[in-house]
Amino acid sequence: MKRKLILCLSFLAGFLTLAVNKPAAAAEETYKIGTDITFAPFEFQNEQNEYVGIDIDLLKAIAKDQDFKIELKPLGFDSSIQGVQSNQLDGMIAGMSITDERKKSFDFSDPYYDSGIQMAVAKGDTKIKNYTDLKGKTVGAKVGTESATFLEENKEKYDYSIKLYDAADALYGSLNNNTVQAIFDDEPVLGYAVRKGQPLQLVGDKEKGNSYGFAVKKGKNAELLKKFNAGLKDLKSSGDYDKIVAKYVAKSEDNAATPMKKIEPKKAEYVIASDTAFAPFEFQNTDNKYEGIDVDLLNKAAQMQGFKLKWNHIGFAGAVQAVQGNQADAMIAGMTITDERKQSFDFSEPYFESGIQLAIKKGNDEIKSYADLKGKKVGAKIGTESADFLQKNKDKYGYTIKQYDTADGLYDSVRGGQIDAIMDDYPVIGYAISQGQELATPIKRESGGSYGFAVKKGQSPELLEMFNEALKEMKQTGEYDKILNKYIADGNEQKKSTVDESTIGGLLKNNWKVLLEGLWKTISLALISFVLALAIGVIFGLFSVAPIKGLRIFASIYVDIIRGIPMMVLAFFIFFGLSDAIGFTIPDYTAGVITLTLNASAYIAEIVRGGINAVPVGQMEASRSLGLGYTHTMRKIILPQAIKIMIPSFVNQFVISLKDTTIISVIGVVELLQTGKIIVARNMQSTYVYLIIGVMYLIVITALTRLAKVLEKKVK
Repeated sequence: MKRKLILCLSFLAGFLTLAVNKPAAAAEETYKIGTDITFAPFEFQNEQNEYVGIDIDLLKAIAKDQDFKIELKPLGFDSSIQGVQSNQLDGMIAGMSITDERKKSFDFSDPYYDSGIQMAVAKGDTKIKNYTDLKGKTVGAKVGTESATFLEENKEKYDYSIKLYDAADALYGSLNNNTVQAIFDDEPVLGYAVRKGQPLQLVGDKEKGNSYGFAVKKGKNAELLKKFNAGLKDLKSSGDYDKIVAKYVAKSEDNAATPMKKIEPKKAEYVIASDTAFAPFEFQNTDNKYEGIDVDLLNKAAQMQGFKLKWNHIGFAGAVQAVQGNQADAMIAGMTITDERKQSFDFSEPYFESGIQLAIKKGNDEIKSYADLKGKKVGAKIGTESADFLQKNKDKYGYTIKQYDTADGLYDSVRGGQIDAIMDDYPVIGYAISQGQELATPIKRESGGSYGFAVKKGQSPELLEMFNEALKEMKQTGEYDKILNKYIADGNEQKKSTVDESTIGGLLKNNWKVLLEGLWKTISLALISFVLALAIGVIFGLFSVAPIKGLRIFASIYVDIIRGIPMMVLAFFIFFGLSDAIGFTIPDYTAGVITLTLNASAYIAEIVRGGINAVPVGQMEASRSLGLGYTHTMRKIILPQAIKIMIPSFVNQFVISLKDTTIISVIGVVELLQTGKIIVARNMQSTYVYLIIGVMYLIVITALTRLAKVLEKKVK
């Protein structure tokens, strides 16, 4: 009985040992592979921010063929080398040339790509068919490359001149504008450029160069190398290898995409309206210059198509009004294409497919799906697609919703723990992460609307056509992806700013000039408008107490109309409506002064009327009974007393006018508060920025209040 029991226990122990060891063996079948970040066509991110390319596609196909798993680590070429050498990675594939020097530290697979350099000419060029046709021509290459060395070695043999460039775009551009008649570059890079629509054609055979190989640390992971070689052999036998390469690299005989069509501009300069602070689409950088996806795309389109731009960053609502009022030719401001807007605007082809995404505080492991939001608080901005989505799914997932007017309040709340998660446009969240916001995006984004470049309906069709042609070309050449990747990060990526703006000291050091400019704009607006308002207000105030009934009625109508119109509406009317009516654009600063002047003058008129009426009426009667005229009585007796009463109210009105300058920002005037909003849009440091601005306002207004008290004492 004991022997049977021992046998049973031994069998059970053996079974458990196998069961435990089997998953451990399976876990060893997942290999960590390092790769480069951007080395098209071997590895790069596509429009969906997924890594693709010859290296990536080959590795995935080989892993599938050989039944092993990979965990891709896009660390960059140098970091991948370090990762393999320090045993943090099992291997690397990054267009790595097999050299004798590298063989001392790495074991390489069989070559999976034979590189080399090749010649290319402009698409349609039939004059250059071989090297001998280069006689008397200018040939381009990138500085310090194998191509440049080859050209220098063969310069006397084929009698051409050489022009060297720092970057690929300059090299290809010089061929397009005939600065050079031929170029040399790595064969796969040229082939990828052709495949993506560059107006090139490859000539002749490539000059043989180094072969690329998959690498592991010397003496390590021999089984992985064996699997790679076996899989590579299978792919070549089945023809899948050729399909993968052909997907990214064009050959000499290929005629890939149609060249970009050049459109003739109909104006010497196009005025483009845009938002002031909608990162990452348009915002001011640390040098206080506007950049962003919208700005870079349109500037690049203008460069490619040969038309000139004049930017006018006046805010989204202001941009819409500017195009409708013919003060701008077009607008680009992260504007969603909708059927309703199509009634007033003509749109380009969509240049960005937006969407909304959930974000949580980094380090929060409790929320991994919508189901985990049960009992949590989720925030969104009022009136957005995110707010609509949350409201629609509120009962399904059991969360509560908290809505915010501004992005800074939304992001501060999740950072401070007042809410558990937020939902916003995914590029905005991505930009916030890239600027150091401690956020993560655990759930895949929801699809959203498309953004378009817009012109007034029926106008400027050539501008739309130029943008569409340039956009298509940028997508073919990879320039579009390059611009997007510059500004948008995902939940695992963080790009540190070159300027530390995470402290009050850092903010002041980097922004003190622009903050002082904003303060001066605020003070100058208030001063100029108040002086003008004082003159107008005194006149209408005197009218309101005049013995002539018509003047009193006129003053009353003026005051009622101006005080009855909200200042923001008045600013819009003067800047957009009045400008359209008179046929030329009133500058935003001038429109702001007019708005503040009209608004303050109505209140000053009432201050004057009240001050005069505060003087006992008997003094007027006594003066008139002594034979003094109305004008003389007002000038010598009533007004001197009334002015003493008015002075505190005048100073108070000036303080109000100073605060009212914040409203003028709606028409594009960058005063102090708008300056702060622009800074926050860039660095997301709302608490410190608004604290600094609040202190600046406090200092100025306190000084004015003290001045008022001094004046009041002197007058008394």
